Amino acid sequence: MRDVLIVGGGVSGLAAGIFTARAGLDTLVVDGGESILARNASLENYPGFPDGIDARLYLRMAREQAKSAGCKFELGHVTSAEPIDDTDLEAGFRVDTEGGEPLEARRLIAASWSDSEWLTPLDVGREQRGSKYMVRVDDGGRTAVDGVYAAGRIAGEPHQTIVAAGHGAKVGLAAIHDSDAAFYHDWVAPEGYFTGRDREVPPGCEEIDDEERLERDERARETMREWLAGPFDDEPTMHPSVETE
Repeated sequence: MRDVLIVGGGVSGLAAGIFTARAGLDTLVVDGGESILARNASLENYPGFPDGIDARLYLRMAREQAKSAGCKFELGHVTSAEPIDDTDLEAGFRVDTEGGEPLEARRLIAASWSDSEWLTPLDVGREQRGSKYMVRVDDGGRTAVDGVYAAGRIAGEPHQTIVAAGHGAKVGLAAIHDSDAAFYHDWVAPEGYFTGRDREVPPGCEEIDDEERLERDERARETMREWLAGPFDDEPTMHPSVETE
């Protein structure tokens, strides 16, 4: 029984997982394959990359960050989900995958917008928009079913990477809030920020001294140098409707 099961290993799912895993929730991401972002020739509207960044490299980096946060990953295609006990949603949900063993989790986050048919048994409130189905959610990404959330494009958010990441993080925080996890802010603060005011360091926060800060800074810069040392060879995936030789 996982605490959180995220369906979709794209931007919104990864962002949600980074937050839930860092909050100590046992988080599994079921990745059905390639994110639609892989079709992007160059990601150029994401803050922090002044001249843009290769979209596939960005995805690889975000996935590595989710792993570092504690997310587990499983490759698979989810076919359906249903409550373990129809009379008690706190008992969690059972998720079936194509060719794999059923999975169980206390909370589900739908973050794969191209296919939401697997949500049909849960009656979360899907509505058709063009050729796709979206899911109605509240401000925190909560659906009509307690314990089930939707993040990113499937929740009707604009089709932009930065929006998908932000909404995924917001949904992850909602799942944390609804769980038993003690969590305040995902902050790393300078030494004395809280304790210097005679306050306890809140859950989800930590204080670090200058030596630790400089060590983390150097480690972060070294990691970025390694990721960006040379060109990334993966090429964009063309839309399936386009004929290629």
